[in-house]
Amino acid sequence: MVTQVRTTQFYDGTTDHIFEMTHDAVPEVGEGQIHIKMSHISIDPAMRGWASNKRSYIEPVQPGEIMRCFGVAEVVESKSPKFAKGDWVTGFLGAQTEGVISTKGFVRKIDTRYAEPKDYLGGLGMTGYTAYFGIKDIAKPKPGQTVVVSAASGAVGSIAAQIAKLQGARVVGIAGGDDKCAYLRDVLKLDAVVDYKGCDSIAKALKEACPDGIDVYFDNVGGETLDAVFTMANHKATIVVCGGISQYGAGNDVKGPKNYLSIISHSIKMQGFTMADYAHRIDEAFMYLATAKKEGSIIMREHLLEGISSFQEAFEMIYAGKNHGKLLIKVD
Repeated sequence: MVTQVRTTQFYDGTTDHIFEMTHDAVPEVGEGQIHIKMSHISIDPAMRGWASNKRSYIEPVQPGEIMRCFGVAEVVESKSPKFAKGDWVTGFLGAQTEGVISTKGFVRKIDTRYAEPKDYLGGLGMTGYTAYFGIKDIAKPKPGQTVVVSAASGAVGSIAAQIAKLQGARVVGIAGGDDKCAYLRDVLKLDAVVDYKGCDSIAKALKEACPDGIDVYFDNVGGETLDAVFTMANHKATIVVCGGISQYGAGNDVKGPKNYLSIISHSIKMQGFTMADYAHRIDEAFMYLATAKKEGSIIMREHLLEGISSFQEAFEMIYAGKNHGKLLIKVD
């Protein structure tokens, strides 16, 4: 029997309880399909969007379908020329303990000689690739420039902040709470840290941390923090829009930046992106990140929960900011 997490409705901003556990027999493997046994699944902020019935870069998960998520799994049977029994794969494998999937979708082979399978969901997976291309390809910070990263202790933010440091930038991390801020300051060695939960005004705290203004902002949160950054952005600053977790619970009432006219007055470049833009360059990002991890120049932290039964807990945890690093579930 396979245990699966299925949606019961579209996410509309009112509740996170949109899932149910189902238990079914594993279907027969057809031509072009593989039978996979899951090892780990990834919990990502984008999941609310994937389960929402509104226009996006990917089709929404329909009610009753297996919830979309990245995963790593071993192939136990294959009727596809692309994969053989014993191969390890990653991609949109779904929230399930095992299953049969088509190889026409986003699924690719991984090499466990370079890293553990779960690492391909964190710093050596889409999380790390997102940070790599956001900083190296869009932000392109110069030595001495001030780079601000929000959700800087999170999975993507922590990698982005470290890559910016390696580029020679002065990096300011924004996080919430003593533990996360201490991690940024004492472990990642960022140049300054702003605790948005412990300050009266995020705008005031940013001005103190960035006396020379902001040259690059890597945005993972949107909302009030993005508004504050606009008031401090230097001429020809770059804002990389990676995510907007402060707005993911807003349903259809998403609020944009109040100070967007600064884009005109300060010639600011503001660009969003997804990994769909860079899928053809994954090998480049992987080699950079794998080398950096081996050399110890980039630290990759994960937060691991046990069992697919912890899916609802993990889903709520990611939006409450209770995870410390990349949030993964080790499947039963």
